[in-house]
Amino acid sequence: MQSDMREVLRIATPTAAVGAIATIVGGLLAGGEGAIGAAVGCVVVIVFMALGLLALNWVGKSMPHLFQGMGLMIYSAQLVLLLIFILSIRNTTLFDLQVFALSLVAAVITWITTQAVLHARSKTLYVDPDADARNRPGGVGGDRDE
Repeated sequence: MQSDMREVLRIATPTAAVGAIATIVGGLLAGGEGAIGAAVGCVVVIVFMALGLLALNWVGKSMPHLFQGMGLMIYSAQLVLLLIFILSIRNTTLFDLQVFALSLVAAVITWITTQAVLHARSKTLYVDPDADARNRPGGVGGDRDE
């Protein structure tokens, strides 16, 4: 779980930096309501995407056979929950909705780009180099009845 949180932090840090820039720009262009809208947009993205990534990592470790289907389900659920959230705040006067939307889009693009770059740079084994030795009779780590 600690490595999962480390991964989330490595992705959330650039997203939060983009959110900070969006908050400053939103504050300059639309005042306090713009700054609040940008901050809320960034926080929503970080929370939604982090929870989805943690859930997907958990499924990958505990039920790897369901990984692809659960990934699709998690991302679909995120879209539905985001739609419900946006519909519930569409008449708010607490913050500027246009700045919120632009910040949300910028944060999502940053999150996805950062996640893709980190994944491309990771050295994940997709071939098990010890599988052949384990599958031979008397191989290392094999189940032997002696």
